[in-house]
Amino acid sequence: MSGNHSLQSVVVGCLVRNAGNEVLLIRHHKRGWEIPQGRVEEGENLVDALHREVREETGVEIELGPLAAIWSKLTPPAALIFTFLGRYAGGALTPTGDSVETRWVTETEARDKVESPVMKDRLTALLEYRGTPVYKAYTTGPYLVQVKRDLGESCKMRRELDVAPNMVGC
Repeated sequence: MSGNHSLQSVVVGCLVRNAGNEVLLIRHHKRGWEIPQGRVEEGENLVDALHREVREETGVEIELGPLAAIWSKLTPPAALIFTFLGRYAGGALTPTGDSVETRWVTETEARDKVESPVMKDRLTALLEYRGTPVYKAYTTGPYLVQVKRDLGESCKMRRELDVAPNMVGC
């Protein structure tokens, strides 16, 4: 791209659980129920952006957990989405900005409330996280996953080949 800024935005999202293992959902005024998420601002790092987005959309603070999934939205407007797991650390649920409602729900209720195919797949991937991040690339209109990969496979392959055995995350 000759001199233009990237046309791909960076987004962070978080599946937040409380002490009762309930899941935090927001009801977005356009997209319906989903996990807290939003765009990373220019010059902002992913961790700070995640804390800010969760706080802005829900009123709560979190303890950050692992990176659980990375998504590439290939259809314009393109986005790279980093989704994490997190634990409730404090604060009162307060809908603000784009969220018209916030609620703690069971996993079953979360699966029932989230209706968008993209958000439903994202929620499922986060609920089913088993220790290694997954990567998915998708298009919309209709939602279609183009690439799906368990990123833990890369570490397993490097260990088998004895390549970069001390690489972070492996």
